[in-house]
Amino acid sequence: MFSGLAQQAKLTGSEPAVATSAEVLSNYVQIPSESGMEAQAGLFFRNLCESRGLHITEMGEEDGQFNFMASLFPLEEKRPNVILMNHIDVVPENDGNTHGPYSGAIDQGYLYGRGAIDNKGVAVMHLEAISRIKSVENYQNSPYNISLLAVSCEETQCTGGMQHVLANYSEDINAAVVIGEGPSDLATLMDGDFPNPIYAISRAHKRAYWIELEIEIEGFGHGSVTPEYYANKEMVTALQKLTRKKQKAIFNDVNTEFLKGMAEYQKGIQRFALKHPRLFKPIIVSQLRKTPELFSIFSNTLTLTNLNSSSQAINTNSIVAKAGLDCRLLPETDEKEFENEIRKRLKNENISIKVIKSTPANKPSSNSSIFYKNLKSAIKEAYPEAKTIDVIMPNINDLGYFRAMNVPAYGSIPARITKSEVESIHGIDERIPLSELEAGSNVFYIFLKKMIYESPD
Repeated sequence: MFSGLAQQAKLTGSEPAVATSAEVLSNYVQIPSESGMEAQAGLFFRNLCESRGLHITEMGEEDGQFNFMASLFPLEEKRPNVILMNHIDVVPENDGNTHGPYSGAIDQGYLYGRGAIDNKGVAVMHLEAISRIKSVENYQNSPYNISLLAVSCEETQCTGGMQHVLANYSEDINAAVVIGEGPSDLATLMDGDFPNPIYAISRAHKRAYWIELEIEIEGFGHGSVTPEYYANKEMVTALQKLTRKKQKAIFNDVNTEFLKGMAEYQKGIQRFALKHPRLFKPIIVSQLRKTPELFSIFSNTLTLTNLNSSSQAINTNSIVAKAGLDCRLLPETDEKEFENEIRKRLKNENISIKVIKSTPANKPSSNSSIFYKNLKSAIKEAYPEAKTIDVIMPNINDLGYFRAMNVPAYGSIPARITKSEVESIHGIDERIPLSELEAGSNVFYIFLKKMIYESPD
């Protein structure tokens, strides 16, 4: 059941003037919104945006298709749009939480609940930043519109979320740039001595290429007879050949810049090697392989995620065997070449390959655009001691749809979120420090302030 603020906003579209960002997030988190069931939480958040005096454009009202944009100016004015994008949906709850999965509880400086970081916490940062622009800045002559875009089913990548928005409202939103979810402070996540925060900005991400392998072999049905060839045996043998081979390391412009940025935190030969990554590639790759999280941004990954067969009985040979592979491809990778490599490794022409999902190909967004420069400058202004660094994200998100349209898109959660807090995302006791909720809002506010006073081209 919703507490006071959520219930009031749900029914009246208003919120008490004294509502803090923590109170807003606490009540937002209390409304369950698993992918495909976002309408109730979406209505709550949309009402809050409207109560702040933002112009609302509805882009779907149903579960699985509840999307909206909240803007400083009506979209009809056709100003180039600086968009802060977030998603309403969350992953399902799990067992083991010390606080309820939708509690919204505030305990010792943390706010708990599914979506506290991913992605309702970020949504509240966006709303607070735009509200502050509207309240304290002279924005009327801004060359840009400023908008918050909230969408459904990002976690499952269904067609009712961003795909629906872009299929029906692409011209209306007139995107100049999109800022969405991304990395936080890397210094809290990596081993080593990092005296200063390292705020990462993702300007590229890997894309999903999910495939299903299948083999069908008819033969002896009874498990007491072992045929020379049968489906499960052939599939397992082929998968061993596929998964035991190490993935090739691929250096591109973005991940080599990441290595050069990390050189600043090393000494001696390590520093020199990282500053010249292509020259010392064999040595660097051997070290990267020791940390799968890092190696994933230097390779096309292939993970065996499920196995199944047509037989449910222990004493019956299965005629059909299937395997699911979650593959993540670097931006420059050609799908057909990757698929052909899989076929070669399997060494079994009887195994068919079916593509289950393939997200759009996209190129990295530029690090010389005014949007990137202002975001980087905003982080430095908020955290003078901090460094910034470019990264490729190993996971997919909705920014890819904009990059595929050649719209600049950058990912960042400009907050100090520790490794244990990051691990709580999609896990147990998801939580965000209240101090970082405010800090992130401040960075987005500084960025938007720079944009509304930007000189037109």
